[in-house]
Amino acid sequence: MFLNYLHSLHDKSESWDDHIRILKIITEMFLPHIGLSELEDECLSKILPKVVTMFDSMVKEILDQVGGLSSQNTELCSLLRNILQAMMQIIDALSTCVRHVGTFEEVPDLVTIRSLPACILKILRETFQHCKDSEVVYCGRLSLVADLLQGLFKEAYTLQKGLLELLDRISLDSSASDEEVSDIVTVIHSLLDICSIISNLDIALHANTWKFLIKQSLKYQSLVEEHLHHSDICNSMCDNLLASFHNCVELSEQIKHGGLQEATQSTEYKLFQKSAKMCRFFANTLVHYIKEFKFFLAKYCRCFHQLYLKIISKFSPSLCAPTLPSALSEELNAAALVPMEALLLQLLPFRPFADVVLQPDLRLSPEHELPQCLLLVNALGQLSSQTEEVLQLWYSGSQFSEETPRLPLYQALFTSFRRCSTERQVPVLLPGLMMKGQAQIKVTLHRHICVQLCASVAALPPVYFPVLERCLADAVLQADTQTALLATDMWCFTARYGTAELCLHHVCLIAQLVKACTTECYQSFHLGLLLRRMVFLMTPNHQMELVARFPPSEVENLPVWRHVLLRALSQDARYRVETDIIGLTQKALTDWQNGGCKLGQVHKVNAVLLALLAAVRGQSSPEEQCVLSAMRIITQLWSRMSPDQVQTHPVLCSTLQLLLSISAVLVKNLEHQLILQALLCVEAVVSQGCAEPQLLLAALEFLSSLGKIFVPPDSQNQILPRLSSLFGVLLSDRSWLLHQHALEAFSHFAEITNHEEVISQSLCDEGTKTKVVNYLSKTMNAQGDVESRLNRLKLESAVIEQHNEKLENDKENVSNKQAADTVVDSEPCPKRARQETSAEEEYSRYIQTAESALKALQALSAPPPQWLGSRLKELQSIITNISTTRHTT
Repeated sequence: MFLNYLHSLHDKSESWDDHIRILKIITEMFLPHIGLSELEDECLSKILPKVVTMFDSMVKEILDQVGGLSSQNTELCSLLRNILQAMMQIIDALSTCVRHVGTFEEVPDLVTIRSLPACILKILRETFQHCKDSEVVYCGRLSLVADLLQGLFKEAYTLQKGLLELLDRISLDSSASDEEVSDIVTVIHSLLDICSIISNLDIALHANTWKFLIKQSLKYQSLVEEHLHHSDICNSMCDNLLASFHNCVELSEQIKHGGLQEATQSTEYKLFQKSAKMCRFFANTLVHYIKEFKFFLAKYCRCFHQLYLKIISKFSPSLCAPTLPSALSEELNAAALVPMEALLLQLLPFRPFADVVLQPDLRLSPEHELPQCLLLVNALGQLSSQTEEVLQLWYSGSQFSEETPRLPLYQALFTSFRRCSTERQVPVLLPGLMMKGQAQIKVTLHRHICVQLCASVAALPPVYFPVLERCLADAVLQADTQTALLATDMWCFTARYGTAELCLHHVCLIAQLVKACTTECYQSFHLGLLLRRMVFLMTPNHQMELVARFPPSEVENLPVWRHVLLRALSQDARYRVETDIIGLTQKALTDWQNGGCKLGQVHKVNAVLLALLAAVRGQSSPEEQCVLSAMRIITQLWSRMSPDQVQTHPVLCSTLQLLLSISAVLVKNLEHQLILQALLCVEAVVSQGCAEPQLLLAALEFLSSLGKIFVPPDSQNQILPRLSSLFGVLLSDRSWLLHQHALEAFSHFAEITNHEEVISQSLCDEGTKTKVVNYLSKTMNAQGDVESRLNRLKLESAVIEQHNEKLENDKENVSNKQAADTVVDSEPCPKRARQETSAEEEYSRYIQTAESALKALQALSAPPPQWLGSRLKELQSIITNISTTRHTT
């Protein structure tokens, strides 16, 4: 009865003092005598809403009056201080309520105190917000009320601690009512709201509030998971994690610049440790939250992806990462980098995350390209311990049109590596693998990724080899050469790690791709590099099979063999290829000569010369017969070369380029008249000033090779002045590429030549002489500061990427890519063992081999040795025997 009377007085009271006095009477004198079952209905639900209203009005009054606050306005100062004291009394009264509820032996049900948490959390929010805004609210007059604000914060801190302890005792089971579930959800969301306010007020309070928030979310997971604002919770955790992390980075730089690395008692170092602790807490908490609520977080994977990239971008080897003292760097690694690995491990099986990370045409800011690449490498390393379903998700890419488009992981990694152009040029360095007995070294991004890719191939289930092959082919066929080199390294490992049959399959596939490129293009260059390396990995028998499948005696197969180094082949295979190419070259030359040496047919001669160049260049010491045959061919061609015609017919420039390269290999066998003829032709094209770079590079190769020979006195007046003049012109070329090659060629010539007068006569120009001297003494050009060089590399990367995109959009290159795609798609699974060929196929292959060899023998123009007749008779008897035996069978 008396309590109802107090309630009515509380309603009718107009002054805050009366309200507070009545509130204290109720909480101190009557509350202890009210049973738990009656507490909510008889007291809390009637008093607390009015308390919240009163508290709000007090805050509003302060905001309305504070503008006139000053040390001279003592009356207003006294008023505001009284309001703050009244607010502290209200909080104290609420603390009394919390303590009283805590004195009951039985754990209260939430429904018996449901007004208490909601009202207290509202008041706590207002209090913390007021304290946070105090510098703005009170402006330069904060000192007049600072003591009371500090007391107010402490009272609120105590009240929240008591409330959380009380709520921690309460438990809800699966039979909880919708009302109770709603109350718990409200508590969690209110605490989240408070967390956003107190993040910069008190680290301990902030951490403890978050701990309780997450604890309650997990405690009642099955009840609240469908009602929680997961977006707000995840975004807030990510924001707090990033804020703590950036604080650590900034404090680390302050410590470094202040020379405080060893001062572990400095204020900055202590703040760094606190921030690092918060960073680790939020990172680990986020990982745990994702683990428990993963299926409600599909919409937020983009946020997690960005979080990962932002944190990784601040660590070495990222170009925007600060250089920190090692001790601080290690602490920061433990606080942020290690939890990111755990984060990735949690997200790896999650399809929405894979959809975000592997999306085609993913566009990132430049500073996030390397972190994206490292993310993919880390994902690749973690896949070995994942289920078949997860492997399918990452390795295969999207399979159906209704799926979100998703690249296979290997393709995404090659694409990401391509975009790290600046990082590759710097180059950035990463820790290499620990080798037994050796110190760990730093390695380039290329090597780091290559090692991880090859390790993944070793553990890759066979079912994904077709996808791998498709990704490798795409990477080799795109325009960026360094990316193609990475794919080449991986492809060679794949072939070497697998069976010999797998290697043969891959080489034949690559050879088909080379043939599919109908023009000289970057695809042909990349494929040729790959083919050249792969042939080294083949068994001798399989090399012979390659020769049988792609006979060098057939013109359409020459694009394959011009990329193969003959020293990679077994003796039998090398002899066969060499014989076929020389025979075909001689035949093409003879046909051209018999046809009247028409310019319109020179391109056919050029095609076989390209293969002849590969034959003579691909051996450390060509066979004598090969040298004699090649010399006979180029002698005939040099005699047909006219300096005047070279100047006016571009097709002859290509012939000249090939002749110069072949002559450079065979220079010791060249007659001096041929050398003079070559120099005259080079003079003619150089004098035009518009020769193709490839031709000038071939000319430099030839000029350099002339250091190996001695020019007799009767020819020196014609050869040496021209040699000096050409070196002088090419050394002064303004193209940096040609200039660099000219320096290399000239230095090689100078090291081995007996004609030292050529050296001095080539360096008449002082500027050229200085550049040569600097090159020989390995004097470095001024590099400029690190930042300027980095900016230059970024600009260069943009230009290179534009050039690559232009190449890929070129019509001829597009058609070459489409033709290559057709070849790849038509090939069988590379992991499947090669099936035994039918008897008919075997007959066809061996007959083709024999036929090619006989044609090559017929094409030889050299005088036949005496034993040839007897050997042909032996072959004839073998053929007769085979024909008779097989026919009888």
